[in-house]
Amino acid sequence: MATKLVLVAVLTLVVALWSGPLWSAEKDSGASIKIAPETVADYVHAVIEADRIFYTLHVVERMQATGVATASENWRVSRTLPLPAQFLKESGELAAITGARIQYRLIGLWPVNPQNAASSDFEKKGLEEVRAHPERPYTGVITLGGNKYFQAIYADRAFAQACIGCHNAHPRSTKQDFKINDVMGGVLISFPLE
Repeated sequence: MATKLVLVAVLTLVVALWSGPLWSAEKDSGASIKIAPETVADYVHAVIEADRIFYTLHVVERMQATGVATASENWRVSRTLPLPAQFLKESGELAAITGARIQYRLIGLWPVNPQNAASSDFEKKGLEEVRAHPERPYTGVITLGGNKYFQAIYADRAFAQACIGCHNAHPRSTKQDFKINDVMGGVLISFPLE
């Protein structure tokens, strides 16, 4: 249910803003208002973060604290809750297949899941930049298959005990000394400009 809420929120935002090479909206006067891709990425990131924080604090941590349910890596098989990182991964995959042409995912310098490793020079540089300056995203335009995409990487901070507990104890984690508010990686948001 929470994944569906994330998808609906993101898609509603994207559909409301998308109308061509730049993100824009028409005013009653007929004048076009252009919205910078940086602003659109900020909006999308705000929705992703709000849903993820809510899921982590009010679902995962609450269910685990009361003993009602636990979260685990093999949530599909064990019938447990998805980990917060898996929640974001699953909602990102759902958003990507809807036709809205927006993608988002977690990336990291010390990923527990190898699929979350930086896969380009842009991503590697972006992770280093948000680690050094977590208050601002790292942004740029890349070209893939002849199409231009705006990309933004936002710092992914350890905002809850569930985050650091999982990463610090995981056998595949190459960094096991995270503390609350540490930058653990980044959230990569990508959408076409054309």
